[in-house]
Amino acid sequence: MERYSKWLVLFIMALVGLAIWAIYPPGKKINLGLDLKGGMHLVLEADTSKLPPGESARDAVDMALEVIRNRIDQFGVREPTIARQGERRIVVDLPGIEKPQRAVDIIGKTALLEFKLVDEKGDIDEALEGKIPPGDEILYDSEGKPYLLKKEALLTGRNLKDARVEIGQWGQPYVSMELDSEGAEKFAQITGRHIGERLAIILDDVVKSAPVIKTRIPNGKAVIEGNFTMDEANELRIVLKSGALPVPFNIIQNTYIGPSLGKDSIQKGLWAGIGGLIVVVLFMGIYYKKAGLIADLALLLNLLFLLGAMAGLKATLTLPGIAGIILTIGMSVDANVIIFERIKEELAGGRAPRSSVDVGYKNALRTILDANITTLITALILFQFGTGPVKGFATTLSIGILASLFTAIVVTKTIFNLILSGRPVKKLSI
Repeated sequence: MERYSKWLVLFIMALVGLAIWAIYPPGKKINLGLDLKGGMHLVLEADTSKLPPGESARDAVDMALEVIRNRIDQFGVREPTIARQGERRIVVDLPGIEKPQRAVDIIGKTALLEFKLVDEKGDIDEALEGKIPPGDEILYDSEGKPYLLKKEALLTGRNLKDARVEIGQWGQPYVSMELDSEGAEKFAQITGRHIGERLAIILDDVVKSAPVIKTRIPNGKAVIEGNFTMDEANELRIVLKSGALPVPFNIIQNTYIGPSLGKDSIQKGLWAGIGGLIVVVLFMGIYYKKAGLIADLALLLNLLFLLGAMAGLKATLTLPGIAGIILTIGMSVDANVIIFERIKEELAGGRAPRSSVDVGYKNALRTILDANITTLITALILFQFGTGPVKGFATTLSIGILASLFTAIVVTKTIFNLILSGRPVKKLSI
């Protein structure tokens, strides 16, 4: 390794520069998780009583995961976490969200779009008294106005191709819908067959509008009008465009974490990390003298590489992730302690400093690899099967282990080689 020390120094310097570039400017390159940045934590549970015949709860949740992910992507939340929990539940973490209620409205809507005919011949007053004609039902609009409708849905949102927010001639936003080829053909048949009748557009059993069919509509285009604000129209567009949930989902947990709590967690975690770093640096410097200072340098490089790797991989830093960084501070010098003790044993046995360093690193290598690889395997298992904060801890721990192996085995050995490559050293400060 000694012959390649100069090249290793250049490589290490390049890594340092890359790590600094990755995290600069500080505080803007590393994504913060829900518990640090603030945001919303939701737990949704599928209503399995509404499952279609022949469909399992697992399949319904799998479909719902994709629909919810599409909705959140269109909503514009950065670094969301969407994961299954058991057979019927979905966990959603939305860090940094500014309008939590809008997010709840968008995520929780089933978004079942249906087109049904209004029963013009039926008497709505008699229906409200309980005399509902066979094949009919009563649904209401958002203002509580009742409609007597045919139960049969002539068309559903499964044929929806696109949805856009547009502005009417009086400045009122509305949602314009476009159907796919199959839906356009059905819509043309429906509108051609029922000219003069009213066709209700229903979303999640709420009548959005019930316009009169004036002519056959061959292009598969329809609109949903109402007293929408721009935000409400955009929310409707999102849920329509992302598709309907296969079954209704109930929100069983809704937790909002304010940014002030996250800021407090960051400060406490930072002080804990600084305190742990100072104690470790002082201990290594006092106990192992100059060799301890080399280990301290490797520790600082380890933290720099860890933060740089997290920024480069766009990993999310969580509160357990900070705990993983603090744990890495202690673990990163553990390998150096093993190496230094082996070197001291060789020096006590009468070996020369250069030979003691070479043999010490060689004898300590297997122990270091065994200890760190077993920990790395555990961290990878946590990352694979854990969710949210557990993954954050596993991420920082895994990167920290790899960085500490590099700094302990390569960086410190390179420094020792540079120290011992000049004039003969009779005594090693360790």
